[in-house]
Amino acid sequence: MSGIFDTHAHFDDEQFDEDRGALLSSFSQNGVDYVMNCATNPASIQSTLQLAHDYDFIFAAVGLHPEDLNGLSLEETERVKALAQQESKVKAIGEIGLDYYWKVVPREKQLVFFERQLEIAQEIDLPVIVHDREAHEDTYALLLKHKPQGVLHCYSGSAESAQAMLDIGFYFGFGGALTFKNNKRGVRAARVIPIERILLETDAPYMAPTPYRGKRNDSTLIRFVAEKLGEIKGLETEEVIDICHQNAKKLFRIG
Repeated sequence: MSGIFDTHAHFDDEQFDEDRGALLSSFSQNGVDYVMNCATNPASIQSTLQLAHDYDFIFAAVGLHPEDLNGLSLEETERVKALAQQESKVKAIGEIGLDYYWKVVPREKQLVFFERQLEIAQEIDLPVIVHDREAHEDTYALLLKHKPQGVLHCYSGSAESAQAMLDIGFYFGFGGALTFKNNKRGVRAARVIPIERILLETDAPYMAPTPYRGKRNDSTLIRFVAEKLGEIKGLETEEVIDICHQNAKKLFRIG
C-alpha cells in the first residue's frame, strides 16, 4: 500500500514525544506520502512549523482551535495571518471552528475567532480546516456567509446537511470514526458525498480506527478507513487512497 495523504494529524502532540522521530522516519516505508499537521494554539503553531521544516513530507495548517481560546486576544489571529504568509509550507488555516460540546470557551468568543480566521483565509487565499462539534447550525451559517474553500474535519453532520457544503465546493474529512460499529450516520453521509470531495485523515493521536480503537493513532492506520470507505463506495482500497490523495493535493495546492 502506498500514496497515503493524511490530511489531519497532530504529530507535535506529547503522546509522540518518546518515539516521534522513529515513527515519522518510518512512514515512507509504510505507504505514507504526505501529512498535514494541524496546529490548535500558539505553542502548537510553533511545533507544527518545526515539524514542517524538519520533514519534507509534512505540511502545516496554522490556526486557533475553539477549545484553546481562553486567555487569547483577537490580536493573536493576526499572528496566525503573518506566519501563514511568511511560511511556504503553510497550506491551510486550521484547525479552526466551533465546539459546543465541551463548553470550555463561551460561544460568543468562539464565533468571533472563527469568523476572523475565515476572513484571514480569504484575505491570503488559503483553504480552511474546520472543526465542528455539536455546532452545525452556526458553523454552516458562517461557512455559507464567507464561502471559503476547505474541509470539514471528522465530518459528523448528516447526509442531508452535506449538500449545502457540497454546493460551495467543500470537502469532507473521514477518519477512524467511520469504522466504528454504530456510526450509521457517518456511513450514510459517506455514501452520498462524492468520492471526489472526500479526504482521508487520522486526527492522530486520537480516533484510531477499528481494530485499534482506543490506542494511539498514526497515519499508517488510514488503510482501515480507506478499506471501509471502499466498502461503502464499491472501490478497491488502493483506489480510494489514490483518489483521496489527489483530492488533498487539489485542495491544498500541492504539486
